[in-house]
Amino acid sequence: MSASFRHVAVIGLGLLGGSVLRAVQRYLPEATTTGYDADADVRARARAIALAGTVTETPGEAVAGADLVVLCVPVGAMGAAAQALASDLPADALVTDVGSSKASVMEQLTAALPNHAVIPSHPVAGTEQSGPDAGFATLFHNRWCIVTPPADADLAHVAALTAFWEALGAKVETMEAEHHDRVLAVTSHLPHLIAYTIVGTASDLEEVTQSEVIKYSAGGFRDFTRIAASDPTMWRDVFLTNREAVLEMLQRFTEDLTELQKAIRKRDGDTLFDHFTRTRAIRRGIIEMGQDDARPDFGRSDHNGKD
Repeated sequence: MSASFRHVAVIGLGLLGGSVLRAVQRYLPEATTTGYDADADVRARARAIALAGTVTETPGEAVAGADLVVLCVPVGAMGAAAQALASDLPADALVTDVGSSKASVMEQLTAALPNHAVIPSHPVAGTEQSGPDAGFATLFHNRWCIVTPPADADLAHVAALTAFWEALGAKVETMEAEHHDRVLAVTSHLPHLIAYTIVGTASDLEEVTQSEVIKYSAGGFRDFTRIAASDPTMWRDVFLTNREAVLEMLQRFTEDLTELQKAIRKRDGDTLFDHFTRTRAIRRGIIEMGQDDARPDFGRSDHNGKD
């Protein structure tokens, strides 16, 4: 059914937008692709690497004739991006996005495009890289894509969008936008906030420890720095647009951290051991679901290319 999308337009040509275009070109080669980015330098680079069939100078040109539009801009900019293309958007086009928070995106897009079909999406995939050169066709392989249709969504549109993401390699699940935001607050947003905090603390300690923090970084800290290298504009907007859910999960985390702090202070080894045993089982479950690699060093030493 994804083949029903004859013309896919992507607005925002960074990691996710570039990966959508690369994946469409590889797995749906009969589809026409157009792309637009607000940054002229990004547009020029996208043309140079043939990121889309056509990279346009305006968002309206990109969506003219499109039957699927994928907004790949920071979640705080979704409304403005939608407004910029609204007058040129075909009446029967389906609009989706790739943002990490969904309730705010749904609100922004439906306000900007009240007469168009809007079904938000969130492919739970990415790297710490950004820019048009960061995209690759297999980014969505075996990753979840969460689709959050409004209550009155056309079921045919939901089915077509689901088939589209599946064609790009993703496993698709649907849920309500508000539920998505609570789930992702703990599985994605809170870990990023913690990573930014730990790396920031290490940076503050760098002078005190005479460069030993970075010089002797162990694997755990190294992986925190990978997460903390993610795009700052995107994550600023995620925390602001999913504010309530993030604050709720942050409060829960703070309470749990306080309990561990008490256990360490009291030399309560049993509590620590029980907690670590329970969390170890979560890691095993993630590997069993194919969402990470169990090999030493997460298989990094065997990674010979993005595709």
